[in-house]
Amino acid sequence: MNLQDRVYSILVVSAADKYNTVLSSFLPESRYRPVRYVANVGAARRACEEQDYDYVLINSPLPDDPGIRFAIDASAGRSTVVLLMVRAEFYDSLYDHVVDHGVFVIAKPLSRTVFQQALDWMASARERLRKLETRTLSIEEKMAEIRLVNRAKWLLISELHMDEPQAHRYIEKQAMDQCVPRKEIAEQIIRTYT
Repeated sequence: MNLQDRVYSILVVSAADKYNTVLSSFLPESRYRPVRYVANVGAARRACEEQDYDYVLINSPLPDDPGIRFAIDASAGRSTVVLLMVRAEFYDSLYDHVVDHGVFVIAKPLSRTVFQQALDWMASARERLRKLETRTLSIEEKMAEIRLVNRAKWLLISELHMDEPQAHRYIEKQAMDQCVPRKEIAEQIIRTYT
């Protein structure tokens, strides 16, 4: 899929209605949907528990919290890209605090051009995370297959008194003869002997 055709989901955490109106004009529905607006960190945490978002945009400070801890938490261990928008006088100190956590920081007030550039950076980061997710999933699937095949081997060893090389060859040969993946043969063996 072309990057220009991608659609990103966004959670906007901002208590300023006027600011939200300006932000919404920067976020065309053809590229960003759904866009959900919440007014405080508590609501943002609940929204993140309900749904995964591609982007989280935080207009700091918020009524219940500055939003810095939430920004760090939202970017940790997820594929969410976080943009923290702060007043210019706080930019340097906040940037130093959150940069190690992968949080993008931008100084307010924002121009349309600067905000669009920030969204483009976020798209780049999100696509990189998407590729890492895919790679991680394929590694996890491979590991699950290896565990399944090993379990089947141990069943062959215990039930049919094969040694490990014989059990391995048996699974490989059955997979080749039946033109199916080793995983499928392992599942058949497990069903048969458990």
